[in-house]
Amino acid sequence: MANVADDVRANLEKQITDLKKEMSKISKSLASYASDAAEDAEDIYEQGRGRARQVVHQMRDQAHVAADVARDNPGTTATVLSTVGLLGFAVGLVVGGMLASGGSRR
Repeated sequence: MANVADDVRANLEKQITDLKKEMSKISKSLASYASDAAEDAEDIYEQGRGRARQVVHQMRDQAHVAADVARDNPGTTATVLSTVGLLGFAVGLVVGGMLASGGSRR
């Protein structure tokens, strides 16, 4: 009987040793994947940051051009802004009328 218990104990100890080795391999593999993922994320972040910086510079340049044009042509600027304002007001009236008529039908 002691022989069977010793065999079972030896078998369990071998399985535990094998499981520890396998867990060590899995841990190393996960650490490698995590490191690779972190490097990829950092690269993507840096690329996005560079692109955002380019977009900000381009928008700033376009805003300066628009401001210069508006400054050079005040009459045209006033006409365009007034027209846009009146169109926005008209759209607001139409949408408001549609919403008011749609609400009373319920």
